Amino acid sequence: MLLAGGQGSRLGVLTAKVAKPAVAFGGKYRIIDFPLSNCINSGVDTVGVLTQYQPLRLNTHIGIGIPWDLDRNVGGVSILPPYEKSTNSEWYTGTANAIYQNLDYMEMFHPDYVLILSGDHIYKMDYGVMLNFHKEKNADVTIAAMQVPIEEAGRFGIVVTDENGRIKDFEEKPEKPSSNLASMGIYIFSWPVLKDALIKLSSQPNCDFGKHIIPYCHEKNDRLFAYEYNGYWKDVGTLKSYWEANMELIQLIPEFNLYEEFWKIYTNSANLPPQYLGEQAVIDRCIISNGSDIYGEVHNSVLGTGVTVGKGSIVRDSIIMRDVTIGENCIIDKAIIAEDTVIGERSVLGIGPEVENKFKPDIYSGGLVTVGEKSVIPPGVQIGKNTAVSGVTTAEDYAGGVLAGGETLIKAGERS
Repeated sequence: MLLAGGQGSRLGVLTAKVAKPAVAFGGKYRIIDFPLSNCINSGVDTVGVLTQYQPLRLNTHIGIGIPWDLDRNVGGVSILPPYEKSTNSEWYTGTANAIYQNLDYMEMFHPDYVLILSGDHIYKMDYGVMLNFHKEKNADVTIAAMQVPIEEAGRFGIVVTDENGRIKDFEEKPEKPSSNLASMGIYIFSWPVLKDALIKLSSQPNCDFGKHIIPYCHEKNDRLFAYEYNGYWKDVGTLKSYWEANMELIQLIPEFNLYEEFWKIYTNSANLPPQYLGEQAVIDRCIISNGSDIYGEVHNSVLGTGVTVGKGSIVRDSIIMRDVTIGENCIIDKAIIAEDTVIGERSVLGIGPEVENKFKPDIYSGGLVTVGEKSVIPPGVQIGKNTAVSGVTTAEDYAGGVLAGGETLIKAGERS
């Protein structure tokens, strides 16, 4: 059961019109491709994807699951949005509540075990190995966990284990954590235990695994174990972590490798022509996806499919999503530009000193310029750091042709 309904509000304008799992990542991929690819690489061939917030692009991307070999007569992938029932109808109000509302779906398959996943993490994991661990320990619940720096542990659910890996205590986002072993939000439940917990806590408002289900199972002395994972795992829930994870892909020896034959990442990829590099193009340490036309310079950046970089333009340390058009003689420095955006010629993004964002300083930080999808930046404007722009903007929106660092420009209009 793959939880993919999150809004991802900490990604700001990137998720204004799309669910976080559907946000582009690593050029041609979307974030949800990674847990879906883990499923098929691990032999998991029955997957329910729970959607809610802005689901259209996510549903279109997944389709009937062909890229992941999940188009099957029995099992395969199923999209599970909230639905109206005869007695009541409600949105998914918590992670466990979403699973509870799909008890009938799970019952159809008479499962022995249910794997609960989040749709917005970047990692490679063989869930079969985790399931073997669950069986060997005769566990009721197994929680995937990994070591994190102790100063960051308060952001996670923290598990305290004995020498055999059995969980003695569970703390949800504690102020003073007792350990640095953090839950990854990946669970395997033996079906009777999960079913009992979901039904018993069905009246709990905003029922959540970390806050309610895991403590409930622990209190009734179910056998809870931590499966310690030592590989790469990234929660790309903030603009800073999202940018960093993309930049890590283009290191000389990337910690997270997209090119491994034995663990492929699958995606719903359009049939596009190869990249075209003009005679004056300069490219240095980049991911450049199919269908892109490069006439300028691109350094240390990740470009999606169908991107155009105009003659004389320079792109550095940036994430440019699919079908973005960058005009001639632009300078793009440490920006995240979402899909279907047009950057007018001679525009400069990422100028000046870092100034704290006045609107949402906790979101628009790290010296980034963030541009929402289907935006238009007019020719010749200058945009400072820690800024956000979304919508169809005109020269009149920029006082003196400048959006100063720390400012935000969000307009309701969008290009058709």
